[in-house]
Amino acid sequence: MRRNFRASLASLSLFLLPAACLLPAQTPDTTTTSLREVRIDGQKHLSEAQIATLTGLLVGSQVGRADLQAAADKLVQSGLFAKVSYNFQTQTGVVVTYHVEESTRIPAYFDNIPWFADSELEDAIRKKVPFFDGTLPEAGGTVEQAGDAVKELIASHGLQVTLEHQVIANPTGEGTVQLFKVEGPALRIEKLEFADASLLASKAVQQHLTEIVGKPYSRMAIDLFLTEAIRPVYLSKGCLHPKLGPPEIHLTGNPNQKLPEQVPVFVPIDPGPVYHWKEVHWTGNATVSEFTLSGNLGLKRGDIADGMRIEAGWDRVREEFGHHGYLDAKVNPVPAFDESAHTVSYSVTIHEGPQYRFGKMVLTGLSPAAEKKLHAAWPIPEGEIFDKTKYEEVLTKLQLHQEQVFGELPLHYETVGHWLQPNASSGTVDVLLDFK
Repeated sequence: MRRNFRASLASLSLFLLPAACLLPAQTPDTTTTSLREVRIDGQKHLSEAQIATLTGLLVGSQVGRADLQAAADKLVQSGLFAKVSYNFQTQTGVVVTYHVEESTRIPAYFDNIPWFADSELEDAIRKKVPFFDGTLPEAGGTVEQAGDAVKELIASHGLQVTLEHQVIANPTGEGTVQLFKVEGPALRIEKLEFADASLLASKAVQQHLTEIVGKPYSRMAIDLFLTEAIRPVYLSKGCLHPKLGPPEIHLTGNPNQKLPEQVPVFVPIDPGPVYHWKEVHWTGNATVSEFTLSGNLGLKRGDIADGMRIEAGWDRVREEFGHHGYLDAKVNPVPAFDESAHTVSYSVTIHEGPQYRFGKMVLTGLSPAAEKKLHAAWPIPEGEIFDKTKYEEVLTKLQLHQEQVFGELPLHYETVGHWLQPNASSGTVDVLLDFK
């Protein structure tokens, strides 16, 4: 990039500079003039005024080229922006425009900081980061400011712990989160109580409680427990929008005293309404009829909308397309809730993808005699539509009932590695099996 600078800002100048890719000037430019206005474009979440504040520039102050560049650098270093560039004009003062592209923001997640509710931690962060809305960039100065705010809150209560933060996979959903956790006191979960006392009568819940009670306190572990052990209980009852948590610690006594080594955890629960099944509409299914697809769901109008049965139904629909050789079929169900009638309907879009036929089978780890047996037992002729159901039936036999494939032939293998190698251009799929 070639740049020319005038010795004075008194005349009109206009140029675009990437914030992080500036070439050094051949001669120092110390000329300054009054800053008349800071403009921002490209923002989505933050306001123009908020971003202007982040630059550190003050309208009315004397600024030069280095000040404008330093302001752009501040925006980049905040972590809030993936790209920053700027241009400026001068007539009766400098008018600078920063062109920004905001970085991806992810939720802040507080793992094992039981002394404070999420709202207290969020309020502490807002004192340093006024625009904090529960989300943060993956890295940068803003994340460090948020961490400092939490550290100060913890220290103000005389707690001796070390705060760490890192980006991890969202434990209860898609994407990632900015996890804040402390290293210090080894708090353990004394007991887990629920707002819905009937949960304790569930054998499935009782079996899973041992995975959490007596273990180190971790919000992430509790949330995973709620998602994997508690949420299915409500989904199976037709409660498709249960609100589980956030977990709370109920302590008595002097809040400034050291926490006990074991803490009781209470989980607020709102099951929400019970929904009933209304109907399902299908689009994109050229191979399998609506009648067959709806039959795979196993639900009729008026049935309780058992969320676990519904999820299992989508799996059966995918298996149905695999039965016809559509290994890449995508099933995209979109629910529509009638909150007055408490019913749910689904619009399901099917993307079948290419249909595959059986190519060849590649075997490793077997003797020639065993390979001959397996080829004889293979149910899909070369060139025929690849039925994934039959393939999975063979895998089950190889892993649990090998005598149904190999007869009395002596074999010694513990595992069977299995892969499908599809070739979309030829419309064939090869089967790879590795015996160890």
